[in-house]
Amino acid sequence: MTIRMKLRSIIIGSLVAFFVNQSMAQNAFGDYNVVTTAVPFLMISPDARAGGMGDVGAASSSDANNIHWNAGKMAFLGKDQSYLSLSYTPWLNRLVPDINLAYLTYQKAINDKSAFGMSLKYFSLGDINFTDNDGNSQGTFNPNEFAIDGAYSLKLSERWGAGIALRYIYSNLTQGQSVPGLQTKPGQAFGADIGFYYKSRRQNLKNGQKGYWSFGTAITNMGSKISYSESGQENFIPTNLRIGGRYDLEIDEYNRVGFMLDINKLLVPTPPEYYKTDNGRDSTDADGNKVIKAGKDDNVSPIQGMVQALDPNAKPNGMSELIDEIVWNVGIEYWYSDIFAVRGGYQHEHESKGNRKYFTLGIGLKYNVFGLDFSYLIPANQSVRSPLENTLRFTLYFDFGALATGEE
Repeated sequence: MTIRMKLRSIIIGSLVAFFVNQSMAQNAFGDYNVVTTAVPFLMISPDARAGGMGDVGAASSSDANNIHWNAGKMAFLGKDQSYLSLSYTPWLNRLVPDINLAYLTYQKAINDKSAFGMSLKYFSLGDINFTDNDGNSQGTFNPNEFAIDGAYSLKLSERWGAGIALRYIYSNLTQGQSVPGLQTKPGQAFGADIGFYYKSRRQNLKNGQKGYWSFGTAITNMGSKISYSESGQENFIPTNLRIGGRYDLEIDEYNRVGFMLDINKLLVPTPPEYYKTDNGRDSTDADGNKVIKAGKDDNVSPIQGMVQALDPNAKPNGMSELIDEIVWNVGIEYWYSDIFAVRGGYQHEHESKGNRKYFTLGIGLKYNVFGLDFSYLIPANQSVRSPLENTLRFTLYFDFGALATGEE
């Protein structure tokens, strides 16, 4: 077996082990208490514009990829506006060549107050050869996951918009293989998003400059748990709360700059801390249940899990741990004459919750109906490497509204 195939097997094997027994993955972090979920591909920033701005999107201006970030922004597309967008993200491309994320979206304004959209997110983990215990080939398989969305957005007033999205999630990582000694199956789940967006009036500033601010919030991936076996083990999907703000400064008719801040919080319960036996294993009671030392049981319903995620008493370290679970994203975007954009951003995650810290860079080009965005990620923490580091991501989109109006 080649090194590349061994590496791919480790990646897939790790994913399968997590899906079959989530508690093993949670306890593997030692002193860290990372909140884990199934189908994490749903949380990957799918488009290069947001990817170049530190993965902000709750209150960024309405664009072709609203559904992922905040469906409430779609209502501000504008009359007769529509977008078609395709994004491509290589994944671990320095190690394996065929793991990637693709994102296809279409959005269209129904009138000047409402809009609808559809999207498809597809995550391919490349080809892998399955073998039995004796090393005999069981065939080649392409593990993959996808989500199909439908969304609708409506202006509640001149300045407020609201949106909902419904999502079907499918995750097939094993093609029904037995892992380890347990029959697996594709995981399926349903989710929903709800988002709100506010955009202020333009304010006249000094020297002829103008400014306005925006606010957005969205809860995404609210839905059922997902299972990969007949054992009854179910895992949370990545329900997430996103809150963000933006301030746009129009310097003159050609130059515009926007500043953005998002905070993200997974609405998934934090694993509790268990009492330990003398040999370091989790202590159990007479019925075989683990004995909780601090925090609350995380084997709860999705709704109860959302409540516990915001409850300091449900966490082993209380309020300080709740604060540590917030991920901070900041971004900046400069446009010249709505033709050329330069972007930058940063993400900060606490060390005990994953330690994903990175800078991002991006550029955007737009001419008539065509637009092209690129982004690049630079890790800020060398101890936790990103699958996207040193990877060029791109988004190609078509602005059919510009075609209808003859704008460039």
